[in-house]
Formats: sequence, structure tokens, C-alpha cells
Amino acid sequence: MPTGDAGAVLPTIREVLRFDEVAGALPEVLAGADHLDRPVRWVHVTETASVAHLVSGGELLFSTGVGWPSDDAGLRGFVAQLVSAGIAGLALELGVRFDAVPAALIAEATALGLPLIVLHREARFVAITEAVHSRIISDQMAALRARDDIHALFTELSLRGSPADFIVSQVGRVLGAPVVLENLNHQVVAFEALDAGDDVLDEWEQRSRQAHRAQDTDWLITPVEARGIRWGHLIALPGEPHPAGRSNVLEQAAVALALSRLADRDADEWTRQSHEHLLRALVGGRFSSESGLVARFEAAGIAVRGRRLVGLALASRSGTADASAALAAAREIGVDALAGAHPTASRAQLIVALSLGQNQQLTDHAIDTFARRYSHAASLAVEELVVSVGAEAVDIPGLLASVEEATELLARNGGSKRRNLTVYRVDSRPLLRFINSFGSDPRLQAHSEQMLRPLIEYDLDNGGDLLTVLHAYAANPGNRTKAAASSHLSRSVFYQRIALIEDLLGADLDDGETVSALHAALLARRVSA
Repeated sequence: MPTGDAGAVLPTIREVLRFDEVAGALPEVLAGADHLDRPVRWVHVTETASVAHLVSGGELLFSTGVGWPSDDAGLRGFVAQLVSAGIAGLALELGVRFDAVPAALIAEATALGLPLIVLHREARFVAITEAVHSRIISDQMAALRARDDIHALFTELSLRGSPADFIVSQVGRVLGAPVVLENLNHQVVAFEALDAGDDVLDEWEQRSRQAHRAQDTDWLITPVEARGIRWGHLIALPGEPHPAGRSNVLEQAAVALALSRLADRDADEWTRQSHEHLLRALVGGRFSSESGLVARFEAAGIAVRGRRLVGLALASRSGTADASAALAAAREIGVDALAGAHPTASRAQLIVALSLGQNQQLTDHAIDTFARRYSHAASLAVEELVVSVGAEAVDIPGLLASVEEATELLARNGGSKRRNLTVYRVDSRPLLRFINSFGSDPRLQAHSEQMLRPLIEYDLDNGGDLLTVLHAYAANPGNRTKAAASSHLSRSVFYQRIALIEDLLGADLDDGETVSALHAALLARRVSA
């Protein structure tokens, strides 16, 4: 059952008191002022003291008090009966039976928390009931229309096969409140923060577990389940009421999510989607603050604080990538991991972010074990696999640099024809590591632009490949034959390209310092791309 629903569309006592028909009678609240936000299900006019058995609860009673008890004990018993029946509030018009409100009535209403309103002028009870009932019926009709709209929205999303993150985003926008989809381990699968920011996920697991245990939580929690299988919960944080009822919106969305999950043959689909969203945020810089992204990582079950982080890039020569196999391999070596296809590179390239404890080491043996376990889980021959390993980091910017280093290493070496497991570490590429340490420093970008502009403009104007040729030349210093082969050009054509590059740059590519500067410019261009 959903909890924490704030979706009632009924008017409150406070709102009813502002109606012209009521305000004209000069209402004054004598007791229960803290309970004026109770919803009013109906308005009832009665003069009898035995009305308690005739009501269903939630009514606001209006009366002149003609049939009320005259003694204090009777009045106290009358109020107690009304409270037991669930009456929302009581309004008494003075001047017919009472010129002043009996003290016993006020005292008992105060003690039991019953809103007691006195009307100092004559009230037209018929006009009041008509106005309030018209408002209630109008709101109920609006609620029915809103429920139809919500049902149509999520039915359409189900029929289109919309992914979980899109459905969750729609729920958040409909409710105007942060919404989170979590799995049964209280790890975040998808969320829509709206204006709350990523920090809404701070210490998510702890807060979620507390909310699930609490009886009076202001979170709205709905299970996502079908055919007797529960996959997680959809949670809406506090927000404004919705005409269709917040719980109804969440229940309709939970059905759409359950249907989406049933349609997915992959049992790890939610995990895969969650990891790919995090990788897009990391690699694409789609986060407003480092602390917010840390919260997103940790809410998804990937510890960052106090951990050592390493980025890996994997590719197989057969062109397949399997994020689930990478997660299984990481578990084999005892580390937490996030894995997904590279957001911008080939889908065959897999990015893995490892989270190691302070006492764990990513040794060569550990990498070898990881690679072999991955190959087995992905049904690959280990000889097909190329793994590149970035530098260790302790924060999100460092992890981003590590992923970029690993990606660059893989791009430079993924075409190796070695017929065994191939592992590259950034530790063996000091220049790449040095350039990555600057991140997107504008001075580094200016250096890259100054050095390479003639080649960039030539390639753009002529559909050329001079940057690719220069990459091959810088990666294979002193070995033009190997450089030509890696750029898929004949030696004679390659030499022509080199001569053209030297002419455009006005540089000698036999000079070591010049080649080093150009190599740094090329690496900086990739880092900032």
C-alpha cells in the first residue's frame, strides 16, 4: 500500500471558512485551530444531539444548537460522540439557542482537538451547503478527468515500451516532486530530481530504509511488482497535491514500470540502465556538482567516499561488450563496479569504474583474473580481449581522468594483433597521464589549437586525414613503416602526408622536441573533446 499520500482534492475547513457564504456570518475559531486543514468530505446541517450515528466521518456540521443538551455533562458527551464518529468540525450559529458558547463545549472540543467555530451572524445554511457541495463535486469531476489523463499517459508509455528512466522522469514532472525508482536493496535505479538537484540522493539507502520502517513518513512509497514478483519501489518525495491523487499517479506509474520490466528479457536491465546513465553523467559532464554525482554513485551502490577508484576500458576483437559479465568479473575479484557501454565511443567498447577499499590493490594478477572471468562470462576467448587501465583516483574528477586515460589507451592500442590477453596500463604512458592531469585547462587547449590549427583546417576543407597520420607518427616514433601500417596507408602515400604536414606546420618532424610538443597537443585535443 502506498504511504504518505497527500493527494486529497477535498476542501479543508480553513478553505470553507473563506467561502463568501460562511465569511459573511463572521466565523470565529474557538477550539481546534491546529486542525483546520482537515479535509471536508461533506457539509451537514443538524439540530439533533443524536447525529453521530447518521454520519460517515469527514463532515463539517452546522447547527443553531436547538436540540443540544443543556447541561455541561451532556455537552461534553455530545462532543465526544462527534469526535468518535470522525466529524471534521462543528460550527454553531449564535442567537437562536445560545447567546454565548458554553464553556464546557469549548473545553471538551479543545481537549479532543475538534475544530469548533462560532458564527456571530445569521447564516444561510442552504447557501453554505450548496457552495461547499458544488466545490466538492467540481473537484471530484476534475479528479476523475485527471485520473483518466494519468491512466492514458502511462498506458501510452507502456505500449511504447518506454524505459524505466523515462517513466520515472514523467512521474516527477507530473507530481512536481522528486521521484526515485529503487531496487529491493534500496539502490537507486532511476530518478527525477527536478529543482532539488542530485543532492536529494544523499545517504539514500539509510534514508530509504528509515522511510520504509516509519509509520508516519511523508514519502509516498509504492511497490513495483507483477505476477507475484516484486522488483523494487517507486518513491515520491513530498510535493503539492495532484488532482488525480498522488498515490494514484504513483500506482499507475508503477504498473507501467512493471510492464516494462516484464517486457525485458534481461534480468539485469535496470542495473544496466542505471550504470549507463551514471557513465553518461560522468563522461559527458552531465552533473551540476561533484557532491551531487557522488550521491548518485553511492545511491546506486557504488561507494566513492574513502575509496580508491580506477577506470577501465575493454574491447573484444569480435566486437562484443557485456556489462553484466564485467560486473560479475568485478565481484570475482572482490570490488564494487559500475559498467556500461561508452556513451560516445563504439558500443563494442565497455567502460568499467572500479571502487576499491583502502586495503585493496589492483595488481596485475587481479586484472588478469578480472579479464579471464569477464571472457568466460561473456563467452569470449580471452585472447580476443584488450583491457586498458587508467590511473588510481580518490574523487570524481580523478575517476573521470582515469576513464579518459583508459579510453585513450584503448583507442591507441585496440587494434593490436597480438593473439593473447592484452593489458595496457596508463602507468606505462607518462605523457598521457601528464596531459590528463591538466583536465580541460584552457592553457592546454590553447597549446593544442596553436600547434594543430593548420592541420585541422586543412582536414576540414579537404576531407583530409592529416591528424590521423600525425597520431600514427607520434605513436610510433622512429618507425615510419609501422606508423604507415597503423594508418592503413602505403609507405609512399604516408611519406607524402608527412611532407605535407611539415609544410603546413613549418616544422621538422625529425626533431624530437617538435614531435613531443605535437604529441602533447594531440593528446590534449582528445582529452578536451
